[in-house]
Formats: sequence, C-alpha cells, structure tokens
Amino acid sequence: MAENRAAGEPGDHADIRDTVRRLCAQFPGSYWQEKDKVEAYPAEFVAALTEAGLLAALIPDEFGGSGLGLSAGCAILEEIQRSGGNGGACHAQMYTMGTVLRHGSDAQKQTYLPAIASGELRLQAFGVTEPTSGTDTTALRTFARRDGDRYIVNGQKVWTSRAEHSDLMLLLARTTPLDEVQKKTEGMSVFLVDMGKVIGKGLTIRPLPAMINHAATEVFFDDMAIPASSLIGEEGRGFRYILSGMNAERILIAAECLGDARFFIDRATTYANEREVFHRPIGQNQGIQFPIALAYAHTEAAALMVADAARRYEAGEQPGAQANMAKMLAADASWESAEMCIQTHGGFGFAREYDIERKWREARLYRTAPISTNLILAFLAEHVLGLPRSY
Repeated sequence: MAENRAAGEPGDHADIRDTVRRLCAQFPGSYWQEKDKVEAYPAEFVAALTEAGLLAALIPDEFGGSGLGLSAGCAILEEIQRSGGNGGACHAQMYTMGTVLRHGSDAQKQTYLPAIASGELRLQAFGVTEPTSGTDTTALRTFARRDGDRYIVNGQKVWTSRAEHSDLMLLLARTTPLDEVQKKTEGMSVFLVDMGKVIGKGLTIRPLPAMINHAATEVFFDDMAIPASSLIGEEGRGFRYILSGMNAERILIAAECLGDARFFIDRATTYANEREVFHRPIGQNQGIQFPIALAYAHTEAAALMVADAARRYEAGEQPGAQANMAKMLAADASWESAEMCIQTHGGFGFAREYDIERKWREARLYRTAPISTNLILAFLAEHVLGLPRSY
C-alpha cells in the first residue's frame, strides 16, 4: 500500500476505521473464498461485527447503539470493502432500521431497536422489488388487506437479499389499489414483519442463485397474516417513509464502492511494484501505471462527492441529488478500478487465490443496484436540470 497519500487515506473516524481493519484481519481472503465457493452466508463475520457494536453504530444510545452519524457508517462499510470483505452481508441493517427509528411507534422502537442493536434480532431483509415492476416501485402488486386486528398479505418480492438470514423484514405493500388513489405514490404502507412467526404459514422463501454470493431470494406471500401492530407509521404513507431512507442507502453503498475501488488500487499498486517482466517491474510501464493513476484520481473525486452527501445528510438535509451522484460516481470509480486491477494482474487476476476475480464480480453489482445509473441520470435530468420527465 502506498504511503503518504494526500487523499487516499481518510482521516475521518480514524478509531472506527482502525477497529474495522483489525476485525477484518481475522477474516482473510481464504475465509471469503470459501464462503463464495459454497455460496454460504458469512455468519461468523456478521456475528463479529455485531459483537463489536459496529452494526449498531447508527442506532441511538438510548436503544443500545452508539448514536453515531451516517459518516461513521460510511467509514465502517468502506473499510470492510477495502479489507477484501463484503459488507453486503449486513449493510441493509444500517439503513432499514432508520425507517423504524424515524417513523415507528414508541412501542416498536422499544421492542425492536435494542434487540437489533444487541444482535438478538437481525433486520437485514428489505422487501420492495417485484418481478413485474422492478424499479417502478409505485407499480408493485403485493397487497396487504386490513382484516380486523391484522393484515392479510398476498404477493411476491424478488432480489430480497438475506431473507434466509434475517429475523425481521421491512416490507412495502399496497393497502389501497392503484386505481383508487389520486397519486400513484399514495396507498402504499410499510410493515415490520417478524418472519419467524410466519415462515411456512403464508411466507415462503426461495434462494435465487446469482453471479455473486449475496444471499438473494424470492419471497412469496400467500394469505400471510400479520398483526396490525406491524404497520409502521400511517397507512398509505409508506412510499414517503421508504424514500426518506433511500438517501442514506445511496450514501452508504457509495462508501462501499469507495472501499472496493481502494482495494483494487492498493492491490494493483502493490502487484505492479513487485511483478517483474522483461527484467523490470511492470509498474514502470506507462501502460500499467497510467490506468492505476487514473482510477485513483477518479476514486478521490468520487470520495469528495460522498463526503459532501454524508455531511449534508448529517446536517438534516435531504440531499437527493448529492446522494445519487455519490452512488453513481463511486460505483463507476469502483468498476473502473476493478477492470484496471484485473488487467494489471493479467492471468493471475482470474485466479481465485488473489481475490481479484471475486471482488471484480461484486463490484459490478453497484452500477445496477440498488438503483441503476440510467435512473440516476433521469433523476438528475428532471429534478436538478429541469428537463422533461422521461418516465
């Protein structure tokens, strides 16, 4: 790893970063290689993060957390990725719990947040995307019908990561049919589902094999009955509640992308200095060093956008434009760095023992999820630049 970098070694939350690095050192590449090989969930890693209090960093101290700001969560996730790990195994908890914190009742907060902070309960599943609607969330079909003191839920979700490894699911469903609302963003509600009570009783979870080990699943609801107390906030306002957490999601995942980019840059720099071909280090060749330097410059530029978005969020703003730009630019920098790193390593970049090909596959995800680059560009065009709505 290069020393004395002007921007490549973030100084914010230095103690937290050091703690994360030391914890991640206990889970080297061989650990992640084995999990990837058998498509297993990194339960030991998640347990270690929980025990260290890192997954409760954003939960207020009155509920057993650390009460830190979003930038602390960014530091945690960035360092996990930079170490060669995969924060995707647990990152959802940092932004899904915010819906409960901001919009849940006092009873819900007292019941669930301390248990989430301690690790007694996991809130890792986020049921939003559906096979027919994709990112057009307002077109979702999952419906929750009020029936006395309960709701009856029918529908299907897809790409619901970690549902098999979570106790709780944050679920978005329609409670008023689309043709009965004035605005398509109305009539949706958010529920906190205790999956342990309904699995096999209206809830079915099926693994969805994918290119990366992200514990993706399909989730089916067949007359699933949940208590009316599962409703978060007011019925019909769920879309607004979900939106309020999406800026945090974008910023946190952008930080993960920065970590991935810096992982690739670190690995490529080290390898280019050590690998000799034709009796000289390959890093002496501009065809090798220029792509590394360019990826570094783009990563540091993206990092400034991520820092600005996090600062605005912590100041109480709703930085939709900055959060989306941060996610897009960081994901692009990560992918550029991934391509550069695998090219720098040549054939060895495809060898699993180097961890490059695994991280290369993982890095590609964030140009598509949780929101695609095209949708970000459409958002910026319409809401920032004032261009005509395109969808």
